[in-house]
Amino acid sequence: MERTPPRPRAGIIGTGGIAHAHAEALNLAGAELVVAVDIDPDRATAFAAETGFAQTATSLAAAADATLDVVAICTPPSSHASLALEALALGLNVVLEKPPALSLRQMVELQAAERASGKHVSCIFQHRFGTGARKLAALQESGVLGNPLTGFCNTLWFRNQEYFDVPWRGLWDVEGGGPTMGHGIHQFDMLLHLWGPWQEVTAFAGRLARRTETEDVSTAIVRFESGALSTVINSVISPRETSQLRFDYENATVELEHLYGYDDSHWRFTPAPGQEHLAGLWADGSAAVPSGHPAQYSHIVEAIGSGTVPPVTLAEAYPTMELAAAIYASAITGKTVRRGDITEGNPFFDRADGRLEPWKLEKSNA
Repeated sequence: MERTPPRPRAGIIGTGGIAHAHAEALNLAGAELVVAVDIDPDRATAFAAETGFAQTATSLAAAADATLDVVAICTPPSSHASLALEALALGLNVVLEKPPALSLRQMVELQAAERASGKHVSCIFQHRFGTGARKLAALQESGVLGNPLTGFCNTLWFRNQEYFDVPWRGLWDVEGGGPTMGHGIHQFDMLLHLWGPWQEVTAFAGRLARRTETEDVSTAIVRFESGALSTVINSVISPRETSQLRFDYENATVELEHLYGYDDSHWRFTPAPGQEHLAGLWADGSAAVPSGHPAQYSHIVEAIGSGTVPPVTLAEAYPTMELAAAIYASAITGKTVRRGDITEGNPFFDRADGRLEPWKLEKSNA
């Protein structure tokens, strides 16, 4: 008789807004909700009562006493890397909300700690796991679509000034960047996941409408190793909010328009003239799974329970973080940046703005 793997024992670090998505996804995936951690004990208690966690703690060290298998880190971005390092040192698997780190240096340090610990870090890039993205990846792999040619990747969102007036928002030291790092990263992660290694990027960015240290919009042209070209826009100043991706292949155009998550109804498949038979491959009647934390966590929890490597690894997330760093580097220096340029000794290896702070605006002067 086949044995059912034990339910992974899970903790959550940080009980703010995004933690609710992680708690729901962990529960749906079959994890045991053991401990909720927050420096504010009252907030942790309220969160645990609402989401079903059995106990609370005010530190990761105290939570580790509960014999956990995995912790989800849902704190502000500046603490992601340090908490992940602590969790790995305690022998825990880690799930990191985006962005997984504030710099490429931190990503490299996390990979070294992961190797030394024997545990795994999974980065939340949930748009990879909806049915549409998985179906497109399979069709692309089969070769029936032909070569990728051109497309676009637009994150056109709206955040008012009050959003940025929260003390920790819009700061290089805390968020690591503006919409390029914190908002559009989900869409261009899916672009890179599907179209493979990027080769070079030329970008512009600026602070056009919000009082914030970081950019409020960036736009880039990305060339892929395949030769394909795509534009990428990351904005939080666009009144009609939408998220759009378009993939033009030799034999079909595939489009996605949604806002913060998609299902199969948000996709559109248009075969090229003479390739009408491909439409049937897209509309194959397969079960629909929407993008979102539950879609990724189903794979994470299964992997932890079976002792295999959960997605998305730090190595798999690195090209996405590297493109974010390169967009900033290109926009700030006015130069085209190639993949692999930003390494030890490059100022953008340590911080997304290279410590040049091109759009810095002191909030006290606003």
